[in-house]
Amino acid sequence: MPAKLRPLLIYSLIAALLGAIGYWNIRPESFLDKPTVGESNSTIDFYVVNARTLQYQEDGQLQYEMTADKLEHIKASDITLLSQPDLQLYRGSAYPWHVQSARGEVAPQGKEVELIDDVRVARTDAKGRPTVITSSRMTVFPDKEYAQTQQAVRIEAANGVTTAQGMKAYMNDGRILLLSNVRGQHEVR
Repeated sequence: MPAKLRPLLIYSLIAALLGAIGYWNIRPESFLDKPTVGESNSTIDFYVVNARTLQYQEDGQLQYEMTADKLEHIKASDITLLSQPDLQLYRGSAYPWHVQSARGEVAPQGKEVELIDDVRVARTDAKGRPTVITSSRMTVFPDKEYAQTQQAVRIEAANGVTTAQGMKAYMNDGRILLLSNVRGQHEVR
């Protein structure tokens, strides 16, 4: 081997060896963004104790008032959890629907409220006659003035008691559609 080529070959081997050692010690992956520990799907970004929300109609009349013992907002899903929600649906009327439950979940932008456990919907009409609807679960759409459930429902009115499996309630016109297994006990006056 020529004398001039030998030092060049040795320096090339040393450079390759240093390059390999450097590669293993400082891998290109180490320069990439490390995966951060993702937030849990149930991470709460804020909460409110003794929450109160008012929503007004375009004409300035009160549409609804909602209170809750505690409100927790889940960042990932934009869902709000409610403890002891209490909703008064006025709809511009002097006779509001009073909606209560043990807990609830509000969908993003408040378009849908899922009421869970001990759901009670009550209203007294202009003649002072009460109507009380109870169920274990119910979905309320405040903007549409509509509520529905697939669960068992009990309706207590001035003239009797009606039970059913499933219900659709159109609150703006006071109409209730019972879906199946309807049973009634009514007083004749």
